Amino acid sequence: MKNRLYRYLKVCLLLVFSFIIVTACHSKNTQQANIPETRSQNSDCRMIVHQFGKTCVPLNAQRVIVTDEIALDAVLGLDVKPIATAEPNIAGKRGRQLKGKAEGVTSLGKGSQINIEKIAELNPDLIVGFFMNLQQYELFSQIAPTVKLELEYLDGTWKDSLLKVAEILDRIEQAQNAIALYEQRVIKLRKAIEEQLGDVTVSVIRFYADKNVQFDTIFSFAGTIFEEAGISAPPQQLPFATNKDVFSVSISLEKLELIDGDVLFVMLDPDSEDNFQRYQGSPLWQKLNVVQHDHVYTVDSGYWYLGNIMAANAILDDLEQYLFNSFSIS
Repeated sequence: MKNRLYRYLKVCLLLVFSFIIVTACHSKNTQQANIPETRSQNSDCRMIVHQFGKTCVPLNAQRVIVTDEIALDAVLGLDVKPIATAEPNIAGKRGRQLKGKAEGVTSLGKGSQINIEKIAELNPDLIVGFFMNLQQYELFSQIAPTVKLELEYLDGTWKDSLLKVAEILDRIEQAQNAIALYEQRVIKLRKAIEEQLGDVTVSVIRFYADKNVQFDTIFSFAGTIFEEAGISAPPQQLPFATNKDVFSVSISLEKLELIDGDVLFVMLDPDSEDNFQRYQGSPLWQKLNVVQHDHVYTVDSGYWYLGNIMAANAILDDLEQYLFNSFSIS
């Protein structure tokens, strides 16, 4: 009875605190945020410096909550199973990527509307996330020690993110081993491509539910994996390979020649099938060499667009399957 009353009071206090934050955000007189800093002189935690300050993280956290799918990818890749996570806002599913490791993990709803009350009820001892604003960080910090990680996934920096998560969870050795195994796979794939396929050009295009369509540059998450594996983008995309801040480019039906190559991977967001079918029905789509050779493969945007060690390995799985098992390129 006491525990139930305690949880009820805790949730009430959090709701009040949340209301104060929202009110402050709309105030005419903007004041500097008071960022919570978890400090402790105890030996059962250690200080972690992160994007929003410093947090004393438990040495052996048992009830970890992650606030987004990228953090989920990283912690599962380190063989740590969180008790709860938020779901992607628009990207697709990650079933192939996570390989069943997330079964039993409680959903906190969409990342844009994360359930604060549920977080409090679950009584975590650590909260970790990449997609977290300052107000959320302040709120989460009232529940448990919270670490806000800087999102690094472009140009191969996702490995640095994995090592940062490993530092928080005291699993540096596991992270190093996971990266080493991934890099061994990349070396093997690169050698196989060189010996069996030669020069192969691959494009990645993403269909959104709102009729938006983009193709990935070499600086995207998938693009950096392609580069490691010795896979090139079609030469007509070279003008977009000069600015590392440009990792995707909007494309219209009239510019489809930009994605024409040996292989095309199509990322589909939830409810984007109608948008994809609209393009497929166009004569401009049907004129593409990659379409005529039937080398177009649909994949889920959940792990192709953004991720960490598990998503990277899932992309390698797809490359091995589609580049070698389904066809050969002369």
